[in-house]
Amino acid sequence: MPLLALLSVFKIPNLHPVNQANKIWDVIIVGAGAAGLMAAGSAASRGKQVLLLEKNRKLGVKILMSGGTRCNVTHNCSVRDIALAFGRNGRFLHSPLAALGPIEILGMLREEGVETKVESTGKIFPISNRAIDVRDALVRIAKRSGATIRNETSVVNCKVDANDQGRFKVETENESLDCRALLITSGGRSYPGCGTTGDGYGWAQRFGHSVSLLAPALTPIVSQVPWANGLKGISLENTVTRIADESGRSKMENDQPILFTHFGFSGPAPMIVSRLIGLNPNDKFKINLDLFPSENQEQLFDRFAVNCRSPDFSVLEQLLNPEWPKRFREALLSSLDFDPRNRTAETSKQNLRRLATSLKQVTFPVHGTRGYGKAEVTAGGVKLSEVDSKTMESKLVPGLYFAGEILDLDGPIGGFNFQSAFSTGWLAGQNV
Repeated sequence: MPLLALLSVFKIPNLHPVNQANKIWDVIIVGAGAAGLMAAGSAASRGKQVLLLEKNRKLGVKILMSGGTRCNVTHNCSVRDIALAFGRNGRFLHSPLAALGPIEILGMLREEGVETKVESTGKIFPISNRAIDVRDALVRIAKRSGATIRNETSVVNCKVDANDQGRFKVETENESLDCRALLITSGGRSYPGCGTTGDGYGWAQRFGHSVSLLAPALTPIVSQVPWANGLKGISLENTVTRIADESGRSKMENDQPILFTHFGFSGPAPMIVSRLIGLNPNDKFKINLDLFPSENQEQLFDRFAVNCRSPDFSVLEQLLNPEWPKRFREALLSSLDFDPRNRTAETSKQNLRRLATSLKQVTFPVHGTRGYGKAEVTAGGVKLSEVDSKTMESKLVPGLYFAGEILDLDGPIGGFNFQSAFSTGWLAGQNV
């Protein structure tokens, strides 16, 4: 849809104000996160009588806390690259992204006075660096379009109306609500303190849907290695982080920065590869850091041998990256049984080769992840084969829709998951 046409739909008033006394809504949306807020504005702009329910006092809590309270809205790339970032399941996003891509969501925010910026990583944030500006813009759009929003309303069950198969009943702690279409945007299990406790999965299963294996994703990795745990706060770039199985075979890798912490590792690379650990909790893994990914082992050894012709330097000064913090270089060499004070001229070729080999694969045991409590997204969810990607409607239950994190869609860090939520929410709202 052209951007101007897309923006104009949000200026159409709700043509049929609902009589709340009869409690029959065109659509009830459960969960006022990124997908739910977007869907509410999208559906209400079409004249639908929309009720959006949220268990928390605040709307869009995960939006407010995302990106260090800055909100990484989306990523500066094509819709094709966004779909590719989700792996094989990204094919499901072709229609949602065609309906609402990064250009459209940024245009909508701009219309609401929220200007954005592209950072060197490709991540897109509001210029204000305030996530609340994004959340408030989505709330304004939904309300102006005519949606009714009720916060502090906890849903305990959703089901087909036994007396009218064309309707649904949504039961809250205080009342039973009726609707002609039901959209579940209740999120996953990540950050349960935000209210995302996985309730929607149970509702989906009671409707007959399958839920694929669930696991925390984009979560820090636990690795108890004293010398590394003592490097809290040090971040490395230009490295490759690999997750390997017990036999040492690489299973997943990423070349983004890695952050050392008191419990193990955080930062983009560890969090991106953490989904593999979460999905295979009974397997043993290890992290292998390639500290010189631009050179193979032989090239690294040859360069070390050339550099050792300068006898007045220590191994610490001459061979390791001078941009690395000194305490990291010292701790690293000590962990590899190299004295940081050794002179290059005193280092044998055998030890140089051993050093080159070690720096290409610095190994740490994996003891798990920080789990859902620190996870930015949930891997797994409602199986995509049971949802129509062109409408977001269930293939099993007419009138039932899904959008956002409850679906089996999880992408990497960088705004990809918010874009998925916005796109699937918008498309669902256009079809309910």
